[in-house]
Amino acid sequence: MDRVFQDRLAVSLTLRMGGKTHDIDAGHLKRFSLELWSWGLEGEVEFVLTDNQEKGGQEKDVLLPDFLKPDLVEVSLSLMAVLPETSAKPTHTALEIKGFVTDKTLVEDTVPTESSSAVLHRRYGIRFEDAARLLWRQHHPCALYTSKTVQDILEAHKGEKIRLAYDWDAGLGTTHPMLFVGLEPGSGISFYDWVLWYVYGHAGVFTYDYAAHGYKFAGAKDVSGTPLELHADNLAGLEVLLPEIIRHDVTVLNATAESPQTQAVTQKNAVTGIRQDVLLCTPISDEMQAQVNLETARLKAREPEMELVWRSFPEKAFTPGALVKLPANPAWGAAGVAKDAVLRVRSMHLSGEVTEEQGEEEVYGDDAALFTFSMSTRLEGKNDPHVDLPAWRPPSYPRYVEGFIVSEQGDTKDETWQAYTDSGTSLDGYKVKIPLFEDQIIPAPFNPNLLPGHFYFPAYKGERVLMALGFQKAWIKRFLDWRAGARMPQDGQGVQLLVGKTPENGTALKHFYADDKPVFLMQRTHDKDTQKIQLNEGTLLIQVKEEPS
Repeated sequence: MDRVFQDRLAVSLTLRMGGKTHDIDAGHLKRFSLELWSWGLEGEVEFVLTDNQEKGGQEKDVLLPDFLKPDLVEVSLSLMAVLPETSAKPTHTALEIKGFVTDKTLVEDTVPTESSSAVLHRRYGIRFEDAARLLWRQHHPCALYTSKTVQDILEAHKGEKIRLAYDWDAGLGTTHPMLFVGLEPGSGISFYDWVLWYVYGHAGVFTYDYAAHGYKFAGAKDVSGTPLELHADNLAGLEVLLPEIIRHDVTVLNATAESPQTQAVTQKNAVTGIRQDVLLCTPISDEMQAQVNLETARLKAREPEMELVWRSFPEKAFTPGALVKLPANPAWGAAGVAKDAVLRVRSMHLSGEVTEEQGEEEVYGDDAALFTFSMSTRLEGKNDPHVDLPAWRPPSYPRYVEGFIVSEQGDTKDETWQAYTDSGTSLDGYKVKIPLFEDQIIPAPFNPNLLPGHFYFPAYKGERVLMALGFQKAWIKRFLDWRAGARMPQDGQGVQLLVGKTPENGTALKHFYADDKPVFLMQRTHDKDTQKIQLNEGTLLIQVKEEPS
């Protein structure tokens, strides 16, 4: 539905790099394109600078040395109408955009002479994005947090260029026993994906604040503010868009054997027999209810949307997130959908290209230029529950690290076991120390692991284990070493079961070969006292003995 018109615009571009600032006025701009969404932005700009001092001119291109450097480039682009289209004495406001350059292009126009080829013009091109989209997509941290909130994680990884604000205590302010961000370089899943995955998975709202040039995490869309009245003189056309209707119900399944649950989440537009099943396996009833609440929120129907095409840039500039009202004229009622409705700007597209008939020399130094211009905006209802997010990929869990079992029972040297009871869930668990992450201690389920239930052999203090780390949960994947004194000589092909606090304070069951004949030994040891039963070829030995000092 794009249409192009002629419009005179005041456009200015500022580039900041390596501690220097370069200002480019509208007279040097050749083309711009902006895509603005509720969650971020991207854009392109092309401009021409003259360098003709070698030919006796007055123009010197001072941008080139800095432009060729790998420094991070901050872009500021200002766009404002200049023509009095909607009022006799307009008070124009500007659209202010900031971002960071992703890539650059450069073309030189030279004039050959007898002695040399002198550069007359350089056509520069830049592409840019919002800070989080550029920087977080290159960020792949692997970090463990205990007794922290998700907001703590965001603050730890925002870096110096990303500004964050919060209004979502339920989603970001809860302290968790464990949080793990394990992102692998080369996987195609970045911290940006992780953030969007978390927001979507907890029914949050992630928006870009064009005024503060930062981001906001919220539990609901902002509905505050006075809507801007749009003028029909600026508008060219309107299209009503009716999003696809959700035609399925949801069933949440909890597969725990002791208390399995099945809970249906229904909605009026579903087709009978069509459903999506969400499978959990958790003994915690609150986690089941939280999933039901989330699926209920996701089934809310989207409202109609509108694509609005503009013939000129408005006197009062706005950005995605702004509340607006269409002209009261019935022609803009969108078949009654938008009549008297307050709408929210969800996204915007703007582009402009200098009119071909306009010569370069005629506009150099001007703060405004005539552009072949197009602009469209996507509008949604003020109370539309749908949250627009960019494409993202879910992180891959678990990741694996090594740890040591923690037990506070007995003396430091005692290889004891201990089950810690969670005060919130009444579930028992191990505590495991993770040396890689500054010896932080995380919980893990206290269960038989890979053994059947009639073997009761809890992991002992200091045992080295391989831990599987999920986002908020961890579990023992396998055991990695032999207990002290448990390993037997290979020549005797011995095996043993060693229980107790230490080899000097415990019991051992051993089977080995002596002269290629099997031997079975059961021995209890406590300091100097030993009691043993040993079965050899043709003999049975029962012995109680106190070892000499």
